[in-house]
This record gives sequence, C-alpha cells and structure tokens, in this order.
Amino acid sequence: MRPTTKDLAEAAGVSLATVDRVLNGRSGVRQKTIDAVNAAIQEIGFERNQFAATLARRTGYRFAFILPKDGDEYLSEIIKRIEETKEAGRAEMLDIKVLRVDEHDPHKTARYLSRLKGQDYDGAAIMAPETPQIRDAILRMKERGILTIPFVSNQRDEDHHDFVGIDNLSAGRTVGSLMGRFTRPREGTIAILTDTMQARDSLERRLGFDEVINSSFQELTVLPTLETYGDVQRTYDIVRNVVSHQKELVGFYVMGSEARAPLEALSDFGDANQFVVIAHEKTPTTIQSLRAGKLDAVVTQDPGHLVRSAVRILRSKCENRTTLASQEKIRIEILIKENL
Repeated sequence: MRPTTKDLAEAAGVSLATVDRVLNGRSGVRQKTIDAVNAAIQEIGFERNQFAATLARRTGYRFAFILPKDGDEYLSEIIKRIEETKEAGRAEMLDIKVLRVDEHDPHKTARYLSRLKGQDYDGAAIMAPETPQIRDAILRMKERGILTIPFVSNQRDEDHHDFVGIDNLSAGRTVGSLMGRFTRPREGTIAILTDTMQARDSLERRLGFDEVINSSFQELTVLPTLETYGDVQRTYDIVRNVVSHQKELVGFYVMGSEARAPLEALSDFGDANQFVVIAHEKTPTTIQSLRAGKLDAVVTQDPGHLVRSAVRILRSKCENRTTLASQEKIRIEILIKENL
C-alpha cells in the first residue's frame, strides 16, 4: 500500500494539519518541522496524489510568464507554446497568463513587478535582463509569496538550479567550434551582434565563444560585441557599417534570440558566400535563411520544452516536491540545411 498523509504525520511526529501546511507550502511552520516532514517523505517513500491535492485546494495554480515587451519571431513561438500549455492545463486547473515588461527600462520593469500580488499569482517564470533593480524586485516578489524561476535569460540567485533554458556557456562554445571549423582555412575577423549585453544569456554565450576561439582558432580575431537594443534601424546601420569597414570579415555571429532584422540586413548589405553566419533559435526566418544558403547553422532550444518545463518546475515548487532533472534539462540543438 502507498503511504498516506497519516503515515507521514506519524513518521515525522507531527499532526495531520502540520503535514498539510508543509505539503502546500503554507506559512507558520518552523524550518525544523519542515525538515522533519521532508526527511519522513524520503524515509517512507511518500508520494502525493497531486490531482487529489489540487482538488482539495478548491482552486488551481495561477502562473505568469513575464516576457519582454519587445520581441519578434522567437518570442512569438514561445507565446504560442504558452497558449498550447494553457489550453492543455485547464483540466488540471492551471491558469497561465502572459505579462509583458519593458526590458530596456529596468526601473519601469521593477515597478511593474512590485505591483504583482501573491493572491493573484502562485508563481512566475521571468525572462528579463539581470540588473540590480530587477533582481531586487524579484526578491520582493518572493517575499510576497510568489515563487519565481528564471526563464531563457538567466537571473542568478539561490535557486539558479531551477533556471529553464540551455547552458549558455556551452551554447557559446558550440557556436565558437562551428565558426572556427566553418571558416577554415581563412584568417580574419568575426563580428558579434546581440540585443543587449545586460542579458546573462548573451554574456555567457560571448564568454563561451571567446573561450573556444582563443584556445583553438587563434587565426580569428573577434570584434567587440555590438548591441542593437532591439531597434531595427540601429541593427541595419550596425550591419552596414561592419560589412563596409571590416574588409577581413569572415564570420558573423547573431548572438541574440531574435535574428530576423540582422539576417535581413546581412542579406541587403553582404554576400551570402562572403562569410560564415551562425544564429540562435529556430524561427521562420532562420529556417528560410538556412534553406536559401544565407545562414550556415542555427543553435537552438525547443520553445515547447521550455514552457512545459517551466510549468512543471513552478508546480513542483508550489507542492514542495522535486522534479526529474533529466526531464527538465533543455538540450542544445544544432540545425543546418541538411537536417531541417
């Protein structure tokens, strides 16, 4: 027979009411008692009937995906997967909303986050740059009872192991290896373009990229990262200037998740065979560019897996249980024209 909550209460030496408070993450329980209940869970192999627990709450879970206001194709792909997950989760009493914030104004974003209330949201997956203002606002969200996890663009905190996204250092190393192999035997410079270096994903990708290029492909010189701030005209101006003035350009790395504007600008101002181009994320534009020979490779992560994993992790945190680590690991995928 599967152990019951009564068995758990006896093993932990506490009341059924205390077990209920611990399992549902309610306040008013000492950490020593929480540790005793968790130890008893491991000792007797207690597994909670999550469907019954949800019904007992008389309400489901209310989760938010807090995403940038500005975004293009990849963000649209994520939102589509959120809507799919929201529809599929109705039977499990999941209410999922998409909230948009101005990622270019950390003070404005922090004020927006400060208005979110614990009675409205149980948890939130947050895709925002790592700035002191946003970091502090997230800490205050937790104090108000809203569980948070970093989503795609990492926010480092004590729970960084719950980050939902690829290992961006490894992603940068992957691009570095591809770029070095694809450009050989030529020597020259590599240009890197991204939305903002305030985003930890861009920072870590650049670190990983430089690590591989500097150690294994020293015939290549990497230029300073160029930031577009999501502005289309600025993107066109940057690409035009780089292509015009960097005569030894052999590679172009689109490091951010939104590649349409950079790829369109490269198509206008450069020759597809002139240099190697590598981008991130599978979108209609990157797929079309791969097929047309204007893009050499795409390093991507599955948006559906990202969204489903975020919901599972948020729910597990609400229910004070662990998730299966192998199931939540987001894989780095490499796409080329031949394997679309």
